[in-house]
Amino acid sequence: MDAIVKMLEKHQPFFEKISRNIYLQAIKDGFLGCMPIVLTSSIFLLIATLPGVVGITLPQPLIDWCNKLYNFTMGVMGIMVAGTTAKNFTASMNRRMPAGKVLNDGSTMVAAQCSMLLLAVTQFTTKFNGSELSVFDCTSMGTRGLFSAYIAAFITVWVYKFCVSRDLTIKLPKEVPGAIAQNFRDIIPFGGAVIICGIIDVVVRNLMGVPFSELLIKLLSPLFTAAETYPGLILIQAATAFFWFIGVHGPSIVQPGIDPIRLANQAENLQVLLAGGHPAHSLTFNMSLVGEFGGTGATFIVPLLLILFMKSKQLKAVGKASIVPVAFAVNEPLLFGAPMILNPYMLIPFVAAGCVNVSVAKFFIDNVGMNGFSFVVPWATPAPIGIFITTNFQLIALIFVAIIILLDAIIYLPFLKAYDKLLCDQEAERAAELGLESDGAATIAASTSAPAVEPTAASVEPTAAAADSKPVADQPEPAADASAKKDVDGLKVLVLCAGAGTSAMLANAIKEGAAQTGENIASSAGAYGQHTAIMDQYDVIVLAPQVRSYYNDMKADTDRLGIKLLAPRGKEYIDLTRDPAGAIKWLRENLD
Repeated sequence: MDAIVKMLEKHQPFFEKISRNIYLQAIKDGFLGCMPIVLTSSIFLLIATLPGVVGITLPQPLIDWCNKLYNFTMGVMGIMVAGTTAKNFTASMNRRMPAGKVLNDGSTMVAAQCSMLLLAVTQFTTKFNGSELSVFDCTSMGTRGLFSAYIAAFITVWVYKFCVSRDLTIKLPKEVPGAIAQNFRDIIPFGGAVIICGIIDVVVRNLMGVPFSELLIKLLSPLFTAAETYPGLILIQAATAFFWFIGVHGPSIVQPGIDPIRLANQAENLQVLLAGGHPAHSLTFNMSLVGEFGGTGATFIVPLLLILFMKSKQLKAVGKASIVPVAFAVNEPLLFGAPMILNPYMLIPFVAAGCVNVSVAKFFIDNVGMNGFSFVVPWATPAPIGIFITTNFQLIALIFVAIIILLDAIIYLPFLKAYDKLLCDQEAERAAELGLESDGAATIAASTSAPAVEPTAASVEPTAAAADSKPVADQPEPAADASAKKDVDGLKVLVLCAGAGTSAMLANAIKEGAAQTGENIASSAGAYGQHTAIMDQYDVIVLAPQVRSYYNDMKADTDRLGIKLLAPRGKEYIDLTRDPAGAIKWLRENLD
């Protein structure tokens, strides 16, 4: 097992390179920017439909109003994603542009939305009350048009890059105000992007008889069908857990490519449910509640196992510290505290538990009558509650939840016991070395941060070869007397992670530490990819371990803006979230 982990560790830079792919980042961050649409629209849908589950009949005007709000939010999801994806892709492209040449992200955003409409929407005329009306077919404006949104975004930004790099723009005299001049400079690239997508639309419609959005769905339908089989679901879940196990945020790599079909399937499930049928799609957006039950690795039950069945004081402490975050799908305290990442003892259960969960879910949907997931709930919803809601409050869903909790416990327990025995032996050895009795091992274990697999776990973070500049966390610590003089008064700190869950833990610790020490420090949490519009408002940005592989890209932006960038390693980050005063001390020590 150690040999396998060492082999994976050796190839970690390759996987980190995949996670930093600018296309995957743009898709992930663009979709994340539209999550308020998904969540807000789902609330109105729940208001319109759930009262009927308990026999309450709402006034029809209220139901119609809620459905309208849903249709005018979720129904234009594709258009919005085209814009946010283009905006994020533009930010990545600007880091690669020649000096002095910058793409206008506001213009690329609008151009991508127009281009997406050309690729996905059909316009036709119809008669209404004796008059001819021009009508848009809205079918592909929502989740069904996400592939068209991505293609439109990438084409748009590349056209802008081509034109701006070669000065193919309309230049006005220097006396013309900058905002007006910028509008004229964007005319050629804007027109070029729209024309190219318009030509693609004409060619596809004439050759295939369908809009571009439908063409992609038809071409990729065999792949989507395969993805919804048992092997397909297992492969998706195994890949997600595998990437996280080697220290690369798995959902950021795996999910962007399947999000369009997951959302489309969930929307189709909803339509079937509202029509009184049985939603049968298993590859849906909220299937992550099952495969990532408590977080990647299906770790929901693990903290409780650590508390109840482990003897190692280290694992018991990790269990107590992580039980609440893991309940809300924030399992980094467990991943880095145990650790589970790159821990040879944890490889098999970490990958297998989620795979078993999605297989049982598909069996329940196909054979037991459980509804496929229909309503969208936030990713941080406690998994048992989220599963119950999104299956339309079926009692069979609660039985399903109980079964997968039991199965996950069975899968994890023997591996945790083996790891626990190793830690107990090491704790006893440390106590003996210090001349203490064996029951003193608890004190030693509590005071040391070195787990049995620390050399491997520590290496999960990006190596020096993966960074142009050495991360702050790797630099020698300043002397204590010097750090005490560092002024943090008035400091504004932004902590970033993948979904603003892990980052909130450290941001809250900094707030608490500032209150304890009387420092005037403001801290906020955010998601990487959604930070570009606000990052210039902060003095310090901290990258959580799950997004530490983006250090180089982030460093280019922070250096340009004169912002301090910090990137603590996994165990160090988790320790800071538990030590508010220590978090303030750490900030002092790492300020120039």
